[in-house]
Parts: sequence; C-alpha cells; structure tokens
Amino acid sequence: MLLIAINYRGDFMEKKQLTLEQKKLDLDLIIIGVVTFLVYGVYGVYASQINNFVKNININVFLRLLLNSTIQFGVAGLGIVIVMFLRKESFIEFGLKKKNILKSILGTILCFVPSIIYTFISGNFNGYRPMSILIANDVLSSSFPINIFGMGLIFLVWGFFEGFNYVVISDKINKRYPYKNIWLNYGAIVCGIVCLFFHPIDVSLWGIIDLITMFFSIYGMLIVKSQTKNAWGIIFAFSFIWNAI
Repeated sequence: MLLIAINYRGDFMEKKQLTLEQKKLDLDLIIIGVVTFLVYGVYGVYASQINNFVKNININVFLRLLLNSTIQFGVAGLGIVIVMFLRKESFIEFGLKKKNILKSILGTILCFVPSIIYTFISGNFNGYRPMSILIANDVLSSSFPINIFGMGLIFLVWGFFEGFNYVVISDKINKRYPYKNIWLNYGAIVCGIVCLFFHPIDVSLWGIIDLITMFFSIYGMLIVKSQTKNAWGIIFAFSFIWNAI
C-alpha cells in the first residue's frame, strides 16, 4: 500500500510540473504585469505634477504630449513590446493580418453597442471626437507638422498599443490556461476585470451600468478576436470608439 501511495504521489507531482512553454508564459505575464504596475505606480505618486504639466498651455505642446504618451505607453504597451522582443514574436502572430478583418471589425463594433447606448442615455455624450484625450485639442491647434506628427503619435499610443496590449495579454493567458468553452475565455475575463481597475469606479446606478458595459466591451472584443483570429477590430475600436465618445 505504501509503495502504491508513493507511486501515485510521484505520478501526481509529475503531472503538476510545468512545461518549458508554460514557464515562459508565466514569465511573460510577470514581466508585463511588473512593467505595467511599476509605471502606473509612478504615475499614481506624481499624478498631480504630471497632469499639471500636461495641461499647462505655457509649455511646448510637443513636450507635454511626449510625457503624456510615455506614461500611457508605459502602462499599456511597453510590457508587451519587451516580451515580444525577448520571444522574437511578430505582430502577425497576434492577429494583425488581412484574413477575417471585416468580421473582426463588425463583431467588435457590436460588442461596443451597449457602451455606446449607455453613453447617450446617461447624458455623457459630448460629440464624436476620435482620440479625444486630454491634450488632443492642443495638438490639433498647433502648427504643422507638429499637429500631424502629434495626432499620429496619439493614434499609435492610445489607438494601436492600448488595444493591442489587451490582445497580447489575453492570448498569453489563454495559451497558459487553455479553455474549452468559447464563453469561458480566461484571457477575455481577466482583461475585462483588470480594465475596470484602471478606470474610476462609481457605485451609483449609472456607475454600475458603466462598469458592466465596459466589461462587456473588453470581454466581447477579445471573444471576437479569438474566434476570427484577427485583432484589427480591437485596434479599430480603440481608435474610433473607446477614445472617441
């Protein structure tokens, strides 16, 4: 009996041992998490000074945009770029390709419909302005070529990398913890929950509805990405919906 118990324990421990690929995925997620929360922590400590600098119209608009975009990229972008560089991964591997691009965009738009409806009925709609970040108006009103270069940088950081950040994190979570049910997509669920923590939380009725629609948007777009194998829908959403209304 003792021998049987030892053999069973040995088999169990052997099954629990992580593969090299699983260890790499764990490390990737740790790197992304550490970089993200380190930069976010720095911003949290110096938020007042940073925001005052970015909003100060007496300071060169390019310098203000550079600081603002650096913080944003550090929170949503830098971590995945480091990991992709270390693993020699390409953007195509994560769904930036032509196949199913229309399905990806249309499916993602549908996922944002509840959030769009909420914005209108809650009275928070102030006009449609793609990339309407804190400093966008100052960039647009600046002279050429700063305005063109500045808006290009805004689309790159807040449109492309903010959306693509979710794609990479979700994919790596799903590779580490594979799912069998289409709706039990661990990457989509985790990213949807994490997204809520990076935005102000209001416990009022409208605030709760906002959180629900926000989660549904992030969760839904990642489900669409997983099914279509195309990430352009997410990039489209962050460029023309998420940061536009």
